[in-house]
Amino acid sequence: MPPRALRGPATVTAVVASALAAGLLAAPQPAAAGEIRIHDIQGSTRISPFAGKQVSEVSGTVTAIRAFGSSRGFWFQDPHPDRDRATSEAIFVYTGSTTPSVAVGDAVRVSGTVSEYYPGGADAGLQSVTELTKATWTVESSGNALPTAYALGPSTVPDRYAPDASGGNSGNIEGLRLRPNSYALDRYESLEGMRVSVKDTPVVGATTQYDELWVTAEPGHARTARGGALYSSYRDPNAGRVKVASLIPFAQRPFPVADVGDRLTGTTAGPLDYDNFGGYEIQATALGELADGNLARETTRKQKADELSIATYNVENLSPKTAQAKFDRLASGLVDNLASPDIVALEEVQDDNGPTNDAVTSAGATLKKLTDAIKAAGGPAYEWRQIDPTDDQDGGQPGGNIRVAFLFNPERVSFTDVAGGDATTAVRVTDDGGKAGLSASPGRIDPENPVWKDSRKPLVGQFSFRGRPVFVIANHFNSKGGDQGLDSRFQPPARSSETQRTGQAEAVNAFVKKLLAVDPLSRVIVAGDLNDYQFSPALADLTNGGVLTDLVTGEPKDERYGYVYNGNSQVLDHILTSHAVRRPDYDIVHINAEFADQSSDHDPQIVRLKP
Repeated sequence: MPPRALRGPATVTAVVASALAAGLLAAPQPAAAGEIRIHDIQGSTRISPFAGKQVSEVSGTVTAIRAFGSSRGFWFQDPHPDRDRATSEAIFVYTGSTTPSVAVGDAVRVSGTVSEYYPGGADAGLQSVTELTKATWTVESSGNALPTAYALGPSTVPDRYAPDASGGNSGNIEGLRLRPNSYALDRYESLEGMRVSVKDTPVVGATTQYDELWVTAEPGHARTARGGALYSSYRDPNAGRVKVASLIPFAQRPFPVADVGDRLTGTTAGPLDYDNFGGYEIQATALGELADGNLARETTRKQKADELSIATYNVENLSPKTAQAKFDRLASGLVDNLASPDIVALEEVQDDNGPTNDAVTSAGATLKKLTDAIKAAGGPAYEWRQIDPTDDQDGGQPGGNIRVAFLFNPERVSFTDVAGGDATTAVRVTDDGGKAGLSASPGRIDPENPVWKDSRKPLVGQFSFRGRPVFVIANHFNSKGGDQGLDSRFQPPARSSETQRTGQAEAVNAFVKKLLAVDPLSRVIVAGDLNDYQFSPALADLTNGGVLTDLVTGEPKDERYGYVYNGNSQVLDHILTSHAVRRPDYDIVHINAEFADQSSDHDPQIVRLKP
């Protein structure tokens, strides 16, 4: 397994120190050797009552060994548990880059320092992992039976996800006594380091480049039409989601390459860890067999002669430095799976030398390479329109200068070019005898507004299809970077990035209202990666006043997704239409997000409309 942001030395952070000072955690008294058990160390909250203290001669059985990377160590578990369901009976012994000299089944006595490790540091907001560091141990016997794995399933994982700490302690749940029968996060924390298992479990998040996948211990809960776990409200983040990694040497057992809708049959078992990127994770010492769900990539129908088709596609940091194979796959997706849309709003188009951080901002080479690949795949000879951003002002990968851009098929639709658009000039709505127009096409909407700081600016263009104007606004709102995770130690988690996105939504909404004020029958399509859910405040602000309809809300509930993150199938990309767009035919085309083999991490979307 390749190392992934492997941890450094575990320490008791200022978070623990401040909790001790505030009286939230009791400072322990020294205990005589041999009197302290693992459940005493783990305690009944997320922070050990022995944090920062030395413990000696703690007994247990070695259940698993991590023998790779710089975060090596072993888990050991007390075969004689106490009666308190809130206290874990296992703990990880961190040995750094040294492979520990123990074997699974060894009965050991361990001495060391109790530490709380915060993945990414305390400021990342994730939960801590209680560990023993600077440890020494003795092996008393070998070949001992392992404690029975705790079975995760609908009867053992509560539907409620996390306690609500918003009433005090700044929302931090660390000082709260664990209630494993009431909350899923408390259940998982009460099992930290212990052997757990899942049986015949559905895959809800495809295998990643880091050889991890997500399963659900609640196979009957909130499923998508294609086998994922549907995230449809802040109240229900799908409590049964658990990540799976492997401690089995890959030469002995390659990690399964799974798609959403596959299953791990039989039993998957190992100690329950908390991952560096968040999420409780089974470090598997036994892996179920992969059963192929035969998930197929979707293909949308071709637009009719009198239908205008408009798609949105996040092409994920595309530049001339990207491998040709990705260009070819994106081209195939556009031609074969999306049936060569008349207009495509692209997101994450990088400049002509990609992540090289210099003064280059043009993207002509990137777009030419993509349109050449589309033509080679049997698609139309697309033209493009875009505006180069000011260098390093639109966020994304440093040096990449990502932006939104339009592709269009000139044999089907024409672009109304109006000079004057640039990186900093705001496009205005014009009034020609009651007909709405643009002062620049393409043009950027309100680019100097602070809501677009370090974020992509929306691009509006005027098109003409069968003699009628159509206004398309391509968007890529700011990311969720900086938000606290669903499994954060702060509950409910703060969504700090939301403030900027709601401001961006208000700006686009205001521009659409100006178009409709001139001509209420203006046909407006707002499309792109809005980085937020259909039930979010940002989408409420974007549709404010009823000027736009978010088409995903008209889909069957179990089909409302186009992105999969941490095992949750969710909506980030959207197409919205004004009221003059009658009976739009909308489709989310699932070709990426559910698959281990992706050309982008987003699924494209398409809408077809009559003139």
